[in-house]
Amino acid sequence: MSNALTLPALTAIDSVEHYARAIKAYPILSAEEEYALAVKFKKENDLEAARQLVVSHLRLVASIARGYMGYGLPQADLIQEGNIGLMKAVKRFDPDRGVRLVSFAMHWIKAEIHEYIVRNWRLVKIATTKAQRKLFFNLRSMRTGLNTLQPTEVAHIAKELNVKPEEVLEMEARLNGHEISLEADHDDDGDEHFSPIAYLQDESLEPSDALQAKQAEMAETTGLAHALQSLDERSRRVVEARWLQDAGGQTLHELADEFGVSAERIRQIEQKAMQKMKTFMLESR
Repeated sequence: MSNALTLPALTAIDSVEHYARAIKAYPILSAEEEYALAVKFKKENDLEAARQLVVSHLRLVASIARGYMGYGLPQADLIQEGNIGLMKAVKRFDPDRGVRLVSFAMHWIKAEIHEYIVRNWRLVKIATTKAQRKLFFNLRSMRTGLNTLQPTEVAHIAKELNVKPEEVLEMEARLNGHEISLEADHDDDGDEHFSPIAYLQDESLEPSDALQAKQAEMAETTGLAHALQSLDERSRRVVEARWLQDAGGQTLHELADEFGVSAERIRQIEQKAMQKMKTFMLESR
């Protein structure tokens, strides 16, 4: 379906503001209009009906994507991934269930953005189990303040999300400096109703998507191993010591002592190696 739909162009970060203005031209559908279009698409495979359903919800995708800008990934990419989720939602939407598309689509939009972030944020996978992914996407919203987590907070979060306290502390350290805005900006179009605080809850994937996610995870693991092999011995040692140790990574200063160079030099080697791995993995897809 996605290949047949014509959506507003979003090809670069510079175009995000123009894109945001363009999608506001599409009207929000009433319940009756939405139902009629959904029925037409479901029964007649009318792609124009599907297009109208998609474009009327592009503002929702953009609003959700804004909530994930704190991960340092291009906003244009986040929106594109969210749009893929929206199109999947439209394809699977059943108008006779009595649920509005906006409620049904949130899961699919968020799932696609989540998968994109997990694949790309800091390159090395930071969340391998469902519980860890839940921790990754909920830790910020569960904090009671901006200061370092207190032991009681750590224990509470670990219990609520079914993870170990040390996993909470590790995730907090990795997320440090990557703040997420949980409250959407208020505007005249009511986009504040789609603020991240309203949808950062745990939602299980459907079986087919769970299988797809598992296959993607296996492919990423294989790709990471191949990317590591593409590095020289010293670079590979730095990446493995920093990110792939079960008991926590070594510090820049520890590796600097090991190689007899400065901590800044280790940081440069790490940064160059991570970029090389990222390029290798993207080219291998």
